Amino acid sequence: MPIWSVQDRQDRRHNISKGDQRRDFERDRDRIMYSSAFQRLAGITQIVRAGEADVFHTRQQHTFKVAQVGKRIAQYCQQKFGPACDELGIDPEVVDAAGLAHDLGHPPFGHAGESTLDKLVTEAGDKEGFEGNAQTFHIIAMLGVRYESCSGLDLTRATMAACMKYPWFREIGNPDREKKWGAYKCDQADFDFARAFHPEGVQTAEAALMDWADDIAYSVHDLEEFHRCRAIPWETIFGDDGEELIGKTLRNWHGAPARAEERLKVAFTRLEDVLTGIGQVRERPYEGSRAQRIALRNMTSHLITRYLEAVTLRPSDGTSGVIIDPDREAEVKLLKQIARQYIISSPALLAQQHGQGLLIRDLFDCFHVSKEVELEKLKVFPPKFLPSRLSYVQDFEISRARFAADCVASLTEGEVMKLHARLFGREAGSVLDPIVR
Repeated sequence: MPIWSVQDRQDRRHNISKGDQRRDFERDRDRIMYSSAFQRLAGITQIVRAGEADVFHTRQQHTFKVAQVGKRIAQYCQQKFGPACDELGIDPEVVDAAGLAHDLGHPPFGHAGESTLDKLVTEAGDKEGFEGNAQTFHIIAMLGVRYESCSGLDLTRATMAACMKYPWFREIGNPDREKKWGAYKCDQADFDFARAFHPEGVQTAEAALMDWADDIAYSVHDLEEFHRCRAIPWETIFGDDGEELIGKTLRNWHGAPARAEERLKVAFTRLEDVLTGIGQVRERPYEGSRAQRIALRNMTSHLITRYLEAVTLRPSDGTSGVIIDPDREAEVKLLKQIARQYIISSPALLAQQHGQGLLIRDLFDCFHVSKEVELEKLKVFPPKFLPSRLSYVQDFEISRARFAADCVASLTEGEVMKLHARLFGREAGSVLDPIVR
């Protein structure tokens, strides 16, 4: 039996607002969706740069789909495993809210921006670095703006915990916690509040469902759009025994289980059969005909249902209680690798990311005025050109490196490019246009 009560899950650390007709978890969802951090995601990369072409997802569109899939998985679990849902604490509204929140901390230019900021923060002396998932928790706990008397969005304990895919701090030297982590030490009090009733380092059941929904959306929806723009060579992928695809998938599978390679080989054959069985998807290049569009909708629907129903619940001590069918998990790993192999690793995209990293570095350097530089050159911290919307960040007890990362990470990609052009003299712009509002 759980050690928490229903009230424990609904508690808020600050508990400032008064209730209304909504349930507590519904209020969480609405706060997230109406936050400026969520609005910003419309101008953030999913895989291809936001605004490059209408066919590509933005990070916000991806987020809506993760939330929708996550909510449907939770509803499926309620219908099929009702008592287990009660024992594990699974509410569709919490999973929906966590899905909406899960990428709030994603910086400009996707994972290229994330890796650049991590390197910059670490080099500047803050060994906690930068990580998109930890930044998400940083936003809901500290940076989010909702009430005068407290920082953050003041979400319920259940929703805060559900937002954490990686419920631990960074641990250098620990391969399981060095590259992915879910919070910074400056948010320790909120982390402890959110995790008060859960085993150390174990996802909550709602976080596990959100995590699986993210994998489904990434592997299915991104695959769909890259098929539409003819970027996926199906003939090459399924033209042989899949040795190359399987090998790369295996190398990228962190913590791969025993017999993972065998599972991937069988999954490859199943995927080929599934995609062959859906007419018009692999037969010829996508041209947008009605028949092809129907086939694509059928493929997406079929795959999402296939992976949604791969979830079972098995309450037990020391685990999230969420079990994913290992065969379906292997299929999703292959689908994610297809996107990584044929899109994320393309020279054209890598060239874009190189330039984007330079933009991030320049802005970070502008916002990060080290104490040594301040004394040497009599510079003022924070810099006087800091946009008004970011000025409140200086009030928190965080490192200067964290301050600079918070400023950069809260911008859209359009704001990054316009602000960079102005600060480096390439575009004067108008003094009546603050760029960052």
